[in-house]
Amino acid sequence: MSADFVIHMAERGVYTTLIVCGPLLLLALAVGLIISIFQATTQIQEQTLAFVPKIVAVLLGLVFFGPWMLSRMVSYAYDIFNNLTRFIG
Repeated sequence: MSADFVIHMAERGVYTTLIVCGPLLLLALAVGLIISIFQATTQIQEQTLAFVPKIVAVLLGLVFFGPWMLSRMVSYAYDIFNNLTRFIG
């Protein structure tokens, strides 16, 4: 197992993590930005107002993007286990 192979597998792992987590993070960012603009315009400084909509949006995003995220993770895990002989020997 060469250093290039290890770097490639680590790169694929990081890329898969970013692709799987990206939609939920962007959704939380968008909802947080909308709530922050709402709080700034109405001058409501309630702490729970920022967290509850983000949690609900991420849960809805998880329901919507969940099957796609699961298939990406299973595909990556299948590639890892399928090439296990290349990692060991």
